[in-house]
Amino acid sequence: MVSFRRIKVNLKKSMELAKALKEDERVPRVSKVLLGVALGYFLLPMDLIPDFIPLFGQLDDLIIVPLLVFVAIRFIPKEVFLEHYRKIFNKGSSP
Repeated sequence: MVSFRRIKVNLKKSMELAKALKEDERVPRVSKVLLGVALGYFLLPMDLIPDFIPLFGQLDDLIIVPLLVFVAIRFIPKEVFLEHYRKIFNKGSSP
């Protein structure tokens, strides 16, 4: 079972990773825009499908945000992503 402490630590490190990628000049602008849109969509109260619609209201957040992040990461050169990932998560191998 995953503890809340571990989730908190991983979330903090993920935010550090996003910040490091945003500040890296080697990361394409399209990735930075997609990550910003994902963060905005997650934080803003407006959704494409309102949350009061059963099931689909919550599923849009669980599908759209990870999809935007996935596409953004696909545009980042692998070496650049892994460099920041390893530095922040202290891992010697790929994610």
